[in-house]
Amino acid sequence: MATEDQGNPGSEQEPEGVVEQEAAAGEEGVVELNAEALSEALQQAKDQTLRTQAEMQNLRRRVDRDVENAHKFALEKFVGELLPVVDNLERALAAIDADDENLSAAREGIELTLKSFLGVLDGHKVKQVEPTGEHFNPDFHQAISMVPNPDVAANTVMEVFQKGYTLNDRLVRPAMVVVSKGAE
Repeated sequence: MATEDQGNPGSEQEPEGVVEQEAAAGEEGVVELNAEALSEALQQAKDQTLRTQAEMQNLRRRVDRDVENAHKFALEKFVGELLPVVDNLERALAAIDADDENLSAAREGIELTLKSFLGVLDGHKVKQVEPTGEHFNPDFHQAISMVPNPDVAANTVMEVFQKGYTLNDRLVRPAMVVVSKGAE
């Protein structure tokens, strides 16, 4: 009979069926764990992709802004080197006596040259800082002297020794000014 029990397929199926059920349950647990791990990995990959896309967009914006600024301010050094020419033309006009008939043609030529030069600078968004009568602003003015004056409010620009200039609203050279101390 012992040989018959071993040969009987029905008696062996019960332990094998239990083992198969346990194996199937174990596989389901492994599948669930794998599904959770894969889901978590997918979520992390999505998050990383979103971060990378945001970083790329920020980089593009930064590069675009840098290129725009490079174009805007490429002339800054060149303009700074041309400003003494404007100053010299203005000094030449101030030195010529307006009543002298012999120099009227020279004066007119210098005036036209200065006007043309300032027109070109204006076309490239270079603006003069002419602060006479304005409140002193250290961002655009450089005080070279303070003078007491009871008729003028304190920290008011009374005189401009040298005009300042901006390029695209960025200071190229501050105006050199005399500022009122107010009443002493």
